[in-house]
Amino acid sequence: MLGHASHFWRFEFIERLDAIAYDARLRLTMPGGLDERIVILDIDEKSLNEQGHWPWGRDRLATLIDKLFDRHGARLVAFDVVFAEADDSSGLFTLEALARRELKHDAAFQTVWRSLRPRLDFDARFAAALQGRKVILGYYLSNLPGGQVAGVLPAPTLPAEALAGRPIAITRWQSFGANLPVLQEAAAGAGHFNPLVDFDGISRRVPLLAEYAGAYYEALSLAVLRALYDFPPLELGFADDVSLEWLALATPQGRLTIPVDENVATLIPYRGPPGSFRYVSVTDVLNDRVAPGLLKDRIVLVGASAPGLMDLRATPVAAAYPGVEVHANLIAGMLDGKLRHKPAYLLAVDGLQILLAGLVMIFLAPRLSPLKTTLAGFAVLGGLIALNLSLWQAGLVLPFAAAVLTALLLYALDMSWGYFVEARTKRQFAELFGQYVPPELVEEMAKNPAGYSMAGKRAELTVLFSDVRGFTTISEGLPPEELAALMNEYLGAMTAVIRRHRGTLDKYIGDAIMAFWGAPVADPEHARHAVQTALEMHAALVDLNRDLQAKGWPALKIGVGINTGPMTVGDMGSPVRKAYTVMGDAVNLGSRLEGITKQYGVGIILGEGTREKLGQDFVLRELDRVRVKGKAEPVGIYEPLGRAGEVDAATLARLERWHEALAAYRAQDWPRAEALLAALQHEAPHALYDLYLRRISHYRAEPPGPDWDGVTTFETK
Repeated sequence: MLGHASHFWRFEFIERLDAIAYDARLRLTMPGGLDERIVILDIDEKSLNEQGHWPWGRDRLATLIDKLFDRHGARLVAFDVVFAEADDSSGLFTLEALARRELKHDAAFQTVWRSLRPRLDFDARFAAALQGRKVILGYYLSNLPGGQVAGVLPAPTLPAEALAGRPIAITRWQSFGANLPVLQEAAAGAGHFNPLVDFDGISRRVPLLAEYAGAYYEALSLAVLRALYDFPPLELGFADDVSLEWLALATPQGRLTIPVDENVATLIPYRGPPGSFRYVSVTDVLNDRVAPGLLKDRIVLVGASAPGLMDLRATPVAAAYPGVEVHANLIAGMLDGKLRHKPAYLLAVDGLQILLAGLVMIFLAPRLSPLKTTLAGFAVLGGLIALNLSLWQAGLVLPFAAAVLTALLLYALDMSWGYFVEARTKRQFAELFGQYVPPELVEEMAKNPAGYSMAGKRAELTVLFSDVRGFTTISEGLPPEELAALMNEYLGAMTAVIRRHRGTLDKYIGDAIMAFWGAPVADPEHARHAVQTALEMHAALVDLNRDLQAKGWPALKIGVGINTGPMTVGDMGSPVRKAYTVMGDAVNLGSRLEGITKQYGVGIILGEGTREKLGQDFVLRELDRVRVKGKAEPVGIYEPLGRAGEVDAATLARLERWHEALAAYRAQDWPRAEALLAALQHEAPHALYDLYLRRISHYRAEPPGPDWDGVTTFETK
């Protein structure tokens, strides 16, 4: 982009975008309205219908000039028309041939011919009408192969030495079509009407000076401007004594400066769509149908809008725009001093805006989130637009497309790179954690990949173990394929519950399931989520057993052990196989708790660490204080009966009496404990009550002694 802005190379696509942006700005800021200083005398369809096909006899044009100046008081008349060939519409040439040959010796004919000839010389009559009046004729320049020279050019505006030795890319032409010598000599001046046609066929500029045969000739609009002020000399303004930046001329109102570009051309300041200047039909002037004062002190441009005369051009404001109105716009813009300019130093400004936009997007975008990057991109675009519009209002035309494309392409590159990297990161996370963690947690982790790792670390987590009761008997009673189908349904249903509560699936160990909460995604509620999972696993088992029994398979019962405490979590294993898992005493205790659920006849046992994290959210039944194998310190164990507020009153009443019985048991008040347990067993039989009644019976026969701490020790896993 910098190379394009510096003209080291050019991209047509960017040039087209710049042209589109220029046209859009022009259309949005056109002043509109009718400029009354300039009137276009139109050779329109109406004029052709009334006066006949073009070209007309120049006697009529002489009449037109007389009426414009004498009757209507026009200030200046300019023709967007070339009079390159002599007018033979009067029969003058035929009579001259007769006078020279066949009737050379006819005295009567010669006498009449001498008196008649001045009236039939329409070119002379037209020249006489031009004489002494501010009339500017037009001509065209051409570079067509085999171009012919017709007519004569006016005197050069600048001599050859005016621009000698300076590298100015002025337009150069090989041929021309100009006016008859008699007309050119009589007219006040002449100018070319060659607007530059850009690569897209649109006319946006007019070369105010053009080179032919080493001399420099002015455009029709510049000739009109100079004629208004009696042709003051043209001054040249150079930047660094090299590039031509402006033309200037002295006027009664002060020095008038006209900016030009590297081609000594100026941008056409279109003030609106076709019709921004008053149009008057030529035939109305010839037939005296124009209101008095309408043309007084006006600049009158004579041109054609009739489609058959082919003087229509493609412009930024209309696809078919009368060529004569192009000159009108330029004359009005020069009179107002409101011509936009594209000076050479704007190349540096363009390069600077590209550089700044690029650096902002390069260094800022990769450090921001996609949303903030998008906002930053909008901010950069907004800054570029603001800079461009502010310079436009100041009359400077700054290229726009390269800087905008730089910002957009870098934004797209950053977004694309971020998308593919993010997609790759998500795939990596899916590969690393997807088999353990619910998809929604993988999605959450992928938003900040740097915050998660499979490296080992120490953390307080909650672990859950579950096991199917009597699985050996079940497996022996089913064919292998049915056993596999049954386990798939069971493991699938239980895993869905674990994932629903943000659990990380550790592994399946045959019919057993191991899961944990709090890693890799931090979960302050890990204990609560694990207990809720255990309750819902038992609830889900009810519906699952109904389906299993419908298929002729046995119903399943499970035991669940949950414990909370410090654990080591991370990717562990050998080079052959690794797994993201947890280790530590708290994990081992959770496994032991699952193993003793059948001893107490309950489905879920919680460790003391889990109970401490639950607060008052769950209704818990204390089961015992135990010393499991491999652990010297006793721990309390509890059974969750449900969430607070969801347990019925009868169960809560039994729970209160149970805790009274447990307190009496630990105080060795065997009669009271036995009475309470017997009543509970009679009301709602439970294996737990039987267990304690058996223990009381044993301790009555063999008292434990006064130093007994009420702890049950398990010697097996």
